[in-house]
Amino acid sequence: VLENARVLSETVQEHGLRVVSGGTDNHLLLVDLTTAGISGRKAERALEAAGITVNKNAIPNDSRPPMQTSGIRLGTPAVSTRGFSPDDMRRIGSWIADIVHAPDDEALIGRIGAEVHELAAGYPLPGVGVDA
Repeated sequence: VLENARVLSETVQEHGLRVVSGGTDNHLLLVDLTTAGISGRKAERALEAAGITVNKNAIPNDSRPPMQTSGIRLGTPAVSTRGFSPDDMRRIGSWIADIVHAPDDEALIGRIGAEVHELAAGYPLPGVGVDA
């Protein structure tokens, strides 16, 4: 869980996003979207459309209202429990950054959504069908 969080943090930073506190030493990270020019709410919705679940989250001294926010919170427990590897986290981090930088690009979101579905199918949830 912690290694996956560290790799995810490094990857989003390598793709131009700022992680509050510069990294993580636990299973969560908070990404500041201020420089990307997108609200946490918009990022949350665009990522959800691609099958990536995040939560909009306020950042320190956030100038946006609570229902918009300037950040997103990412966590690794669910994907780590399913068996996702650090290499998988690099792919996921890249996808997150790509969507954050182009939240209105429906073709990009669709392509990444298909890749997310393909990756997730390799790590099925016990007792849950792939198309569930």
